[in-house]
Amino acid sequence: MTGPAQGRWRLPDGIEEVLPDTAWRLEHLRYRLLGLYARWGYDFVIPPLIEYLDSLLIGAGHDLDLDTFKLVDQVSGRMMGVRADMTPQVARIDAHRLGQDRPMRLCYLGAVLHTRPEPFGGGRSPLQLGAELYGHGGIEADLEVVELLLETLAAAGNDHDITIDLGHVGIVRGVADHCGLDRGERDRIYEMLQRKSVPEIEAWVEELDLPDGEARLWHALAELHGDASVLARAREELAAAGDDVLAAIDYLISLGERLRARHGNIALHFDPAELRGYRYHTGVVFAVYVGEAGAEIARGGRYDGIGQAFGRARPATGFSTDLRRLAELGADGVAPLPAGIAAPADDDTALAARIRELRNGGERVIVLLPGQAGSARDMGCDRRLVRGMDGDWRIEEIE
Repeated sequence: MTGPAQGRWRLPDGIEEVLPDTAWRLEHLRYRLLGLYARWGYDFVIPPLIEYLDSLLIGAGHDLDLDTFKLVDQVSGRMMGVRADMTPQVARIDAHRLGQDRPMRLCYLGAVLHTRPEPFGGGRSPLQLGAELYGHGGIEADLEVVELLLETLAAAGNDHDITIDLGHVGIVRGVADHCGLDRGERDRIYEMLQRKSVPEIEAWVEELDLPDGEARLWHALAELHGDASVLARAREELAAAGDDVLAAIDYLISLGERLRARHGNIALHFDPAELRGYRYHTGVVFAVYVGEAGAEIARGGRYDGIGQAFGRARPATGFSTDLRRLAELGADGVAPLPAGIAAPADDDTALAARIRELRNGGERVIVLLPGQAGSARDMGCDRRLVRGMDGDWRIEEIE
């Protein structure tokens, strides 16, 4: 078919619909993961799909602003946005709606919408799943959320090798403070560091005419990434940047040692120049990669003070991922939709009672409608209800 009608069922680029088999798998995995989080003490929250823009984007940074679809509220006339990331929303719930002084563990799951496709061919409407721990600024909280992420991958049926990429935004920011860079200069060097573009960094350092000692700091940051040994080198090569930078490096060393002690089979990669996320992170940041895929499966980190805009600045750490991508990782670990039992369309009250009994017991019973196309097998049934000589309805296999 060609012409205008052909485009009526086309979806925008990066927007997907979920068909029955996949939808069942996603729901099964959702139930499993929310149960896991509940056992770890995380309470489930459901932030709104749309909010006033000044609340949705407050403190979130330029990247999230570009990713957010915006529209005018026809009731109030104010600008609104469709959420592109649920983390700031959950921070608002902790700071404004819950208002607890004790540590709060919150988890969430829902669709978000991006104006731009995700990197590496991702879509624009992921099912964002995440867990956040508020009210504790220690390494124990960061360790907990990383371990919960690892449990999430295991619960999704992942059997691939896992690599955790660890960084700390305090390192680069501390070097930038030491060199007295302004906002524009920071934006330029941060972007170059993310791309590991050594020639551009060298040219930029020369353009700024930095003193030799400060120039060496940026050259070092561009080259420092790898296994745990790079952290010892980082302590030596970045020592001139000050105690805050050294403290951030020591934090990474300690977190890496604890993770290796508990999960020795997981590869750790350290990048002192890492600055991932929407710029609201304040401490350790991490990403998880599985198998040989080049794209990350999840990311997270510490973002202390994100609730300040809502009246309560609390320590916070957490992670987020996409439920669809998790389901693709562990396809064999999610139960398929169970085969059904075919039943005739019959007014017999005994049949109706038998169908109700089977459904209440967890069976999938499908009534074959009069004159319908397709057989019981086509409807996903491997058994059927037949009436016996005594009038009872029994189950028999479909040959």
